[in-house]
Amino acid sequence: MTHRFPIKDIALQSGLSTATVDRVLNGRAHVSPQTRARVTAAITELEGQEAQLAARGRRLFVDVVVEAPARFSREIRAAADAVMPQMAGAVLRPRFFMAELRSEAETLAILTRIARRGSQGVLLKARSSPAIRAAVADLTAKRIPVVTIFTDLPGSDRIAYAGLNNIRAGQTAAWLVARLAPAGAGHILCSRSQSNFEGEEARLRGFGQALAQTRPDLSLVDLVGGAGLDTDTRSRVRGALADSGPVAGVYSMGGGNRAILDAFGPGAAPALFVAHDLDQDNRALLAAGRITVVLHHDLRQDLRHACAALLRYHGLAPRSDPPDPSDVQIFTPANLPFGPGPG
Repeated sequence: MTHRFPIKDIALQSGLSTATVDRVLNGRAHVSPQTRARVTAAITELEGQEAQLAARGRRLFVDVVVEAPARFSREIRAAADAVMPQMAGAVLRPRFFMAELRSEAETLAILTRIARRGSQGVLLKARSSPAIRAAVADLTAKRIPVVTIFTDLPGSDRIAYAGLNNIRAGQTAAWLVARLAPAGAGHILCSRSQSNFEGEEARLRGFGQALAQTRPDLSLVDLVGGAGLDTDTRSRVRGALADSGPVAGVYSMGGGNRAILDAFGPGAAPALFVAHDLDQDNRALLAAGRITVVLHHDLRQDLRHACAALLRYHGLAPRSDPPDPSDVQIFTPANLPFGPGPG
C-alpha cells in the first residue's frame, strides 16, 4: 500500500497501533479486512487534510463516537465532512467510531481506549448510564473534552451539548398530533429506538405532558427497542399492535419508519405519522405521502457548535457562552427541500 505519511500519523488517524498499521502497510498476514479498510480510510483522510494543515497549522484529532442506525450515522458523517474543513483556527481530523447497536461495555471500551491513546476531543452520542458518565469524567480528568451530540448525558462532565431541544421537539409533535388526529378516543404509538437515550426520553416527556393537556382522549402506547433497525422494529410494532386498540397516529422518535409502516400492513397505517430527521428514507416517505410530518434539526449547525466548543476549550476560538440547543424545523411534502436537505 503506497503512502507518504509516517506510520505514527496513520496510527493516530485510524485509532490503531503502529504495529497493526505496519502489518497492513507491509501486506502481512493475520489482518482483518475491517482493519485494512480503516488504514486505507485513514490515508485517504490524511491526504484530504494535508492542504488544510499546511494552511492553518494547529491539528486537533477529534473522535466521533456514535450509536445510531446507519441511515443517521451517514447523515452525521456527511455533516462532519462538510463542517470540519470550514472551522477556522485549526485542522480538525475526525476519527469515526460508529455502530448501529453498541453495548455499554463496547462503548466503555472505546472511551477507555481513547483516554489511553489521547485525543483533543470527543463528540459522543451514547446512551445515558452511570458508567458512561464516569467514563466522560475520566476523559475530562485527562484533559480530553467531551461534547455530547444529539442526545445528552445529564449530570456528566461534558463541556457542552450540541443538538436538538428535545423537550420542545416533543411539545411540537404534540401540538401537531392534537390538531391532526381524528376526533374520538384512540392510541398514539410512540416508538423509541432504545432505552436510555436521553434525547428520545426527553421527546417523549415533552410529547406526553403536552398531549395530556390538549387531547386527553388520546392515550400513548410507548414502544421501546428495535434500535431503529428494520427487522426488530417491525416485529416489536406488530406485537404492540396486537395488544393495543385502534391506533390514531404514530410518533416515531427513533427511526425505522419503513418497518413501522410495514408492520401495519398494506393500507392499514394511520393517516397521521410524525417522524424525526430528514434522512434519505424519510425524504422518500414524506414525498410519497406515507408519513405526514418530519421534525428536523440542522445537523451541520449542531456540529459547528460542537466543534466550536472544542476550539474554545483549546483556546483556539474566543470565549463565549455556548449556544442554545437547536430548535425544531417542520417539513411536510409541501416544503420538502431539494438536494441533500437543509444545512
